This record gives sequence, C-alpha cells and structure tokens, in this order.
Amino acid sequence: MVWLIVAVVFMLALAACANQAEDDSKQEHQDNKETKVEKGDKGETTETDNETIYPLTGEPANGPVDHRILSVMVNNHSDARPQTGLSKADIVYEVLAEGPITRFLALFHSEIPEVIGPVRSARPYYVKLASAYDALYVYHGAANFINEMVHESGIDFADGALYDNDGELFKRATDRKAPHNSYLLTSGVDSLLGKKGYDSSKKIEPLSFADEPAFDGQSAQQVKVVYGERETVSYTYDPETGQYKRTSDGEPTIEKETNERIAVDNVFIVKTEHQVVDDAGRREIDLTSGGDGFLVQKGQMIEVEWKNKNGRILPFKDGEVVSFVPGKTWVNIVPERPDIIMAE
Repeated sequence: MVWLIVAVVFMLALAACANQAEDDSKQEHQDNKETKVEKGDKGETTETDNETIYPLTGEPANGPVDHRILSVMVNNHSDARPQTGLSKADIVYEVLAEGPITRFLALFHSEIPEVIGPVRSARPYYVKLASAYDALYVYHGAANFINEMVHESGIDFADGALYDNDGELFKRATDRKAPHNSYLLTSGVDSLLGKKGYDSSKKIEPLSFADEPAFDGQSAQQVKVVYGERETVSYTYDPETGQYKRTSDGEPTIEKETNERIAVDNVFIVKTEHQVVDDAGRREIDLTSGGDGFLVQKGQMIEVEWKNKNGRILPFKDGEVVSFVPGKTWVNIVPERPDIIMAE
C-alpha cells in the first residue's frame, strides 16, 4: 500500500551565515544594473524598465525568453539513476507512476542540456501538467489508449518510440538496458518542430517570484517525503547557497556525467487524491480540486493551499498566490493522507 510521511526536522539556523548570505544577495542585486525589480503586495515582484527574466525561474536573462518550453518524461527507476540533464531543469514534477516508483516531468527553458534522460513513457496527468505551460511534450512510448489521449489532447509532442535510436532526436545508451537507456538529443528538437509544423516560440506567462519568502514560516532544515517502502526523497538545506540538496533512497541525486548535485530553491509539496485504475497499477490523480500543501524556501516551511490556475498547480495563502523565490523548483505530488507526521 502506498503511504506517505512528510517529516520536517527543525533545527536552529546559523544566524551569521544567513545574514551574510542575505547581505551578499542584496549587494549582487544592487550591482546588477540591468535588473531592477520592485516588490508589490506580499512580496510579489513586478517588472520595471526593460528587465527580462526567465518565466519559470524569475532569474535575469541575457536575451529573448520566448523560446519553447521543453517538457520531458524522465525515468526514475533505480536502474535509471543517476539521470542526465535534471540539474538544468527549471521545474521538476515528481509523481507516482506504478507502485511506489515515481517518474519526473522535467521542464527546461532557462537551460537546455544537450542530452536528457533516460526518457520514459507517457501518463495522462503528466500531459496535463505540460499543457499548462504550452510545452513540447517528450516521452518514449505508451499504451495505445494513452497514445490516443496524447494525440487528441492537442499538445505538441514527440514520441521517442517513433524516433528510437535514430541518432538525431533519440539515442540508446550501451551501458544500460531498455527501457532505461533511451535519451533525448536536444540538438534535434528545432528540426522536429519545423517538420511537424509546431511553433518554435511561445509567449510564456511567468510565474510569481519574490526575492525572499512572502510569509514567515517554521524552520525547515530537512524535509523528507516517503512515497513507499522503496522510495524516499529528502531535501537538506544549505544555508550558504540558500538551496536544498536532494537525496533519493539515501543516495545524493546527481548528474550522471558530472556528478553535479541536484539542488533546488523551492520545494512545493502537493497533497491530492490518487486512485489505482487498472491491473497494471496505473493511476488517476486529481490535479483540479485543490487541497493542502507545503512550500519550503530559504530554510523555512509554510502550510499552503494548492489551486489549479489555468492548468498550473500553484501555492495559495489567504486567497493570494504565494511567490516562489527565484531559482529552480521541485514539485512533489503525493497521495492525500490524514496521517501526515511532522517531527521536531
């Protein structure tokens, strides 16, 4: 049975380190003459002058930001770790696929790595998440009825089963066995967009960002999410960087080729109803009704309400959208359970 424990370990933060990090951040912000932002209600940032920011990270960009968002189904089976390209994703949605094993939908925009994967099969709820960003949806294979759903959804897509190991859009690694060895070659994406008549650019509605958390929360130096007996995820706060380092099943989450540690600026935990709907263990997951959640930023956590706004799953508090801090975001969508345990 899938079960969930979210455990937050409360520790005293090192005030000196936190203050120094804040001072350094303020100085860097002041020195950047091309970036000027003002805070509105609840700390929300608004653009002034000719500032250009990446819409999914809130960080300054050096040029146009209307290129297409690339969303990729990334395998998270133990035989698929470590993955390639995840550290470059702006947003990663982690959701249960079958049994206690999660799968990722990684959204790439501010950084596009050369290789991403291993790429895995589609699921309907990931298609909905990608559609909210009008992203190109990349996956490798699916059951016939899911493939039909993808085609009928209207989303722009690329199915790796149609380009398997073609050397232009997909390749098979030789050091792993199928289905854990199919990788997307992003150098082939522009050609794919042209051949299929898909738009190469899109106007992207930016997420809401603020330099600091909009609400004071409880100290959260470590956050643990347990999807099942074999799938435990934890995030540990690094006050020097202001980021959370990710661990999976006790092992640091790293890039395969570089050993770069996955670190994120926002952890958004979303609780919602899950239902197993067939003998293969496939699920239906409620992404529309809203519910309870947690937002973890800068060493602290607040309880929030999640809502579906134009397809996007966003945190709300007191009826207003809660801003993310600039940087990368990991969204853990978990089964709704009454027995969430928080330990000091």
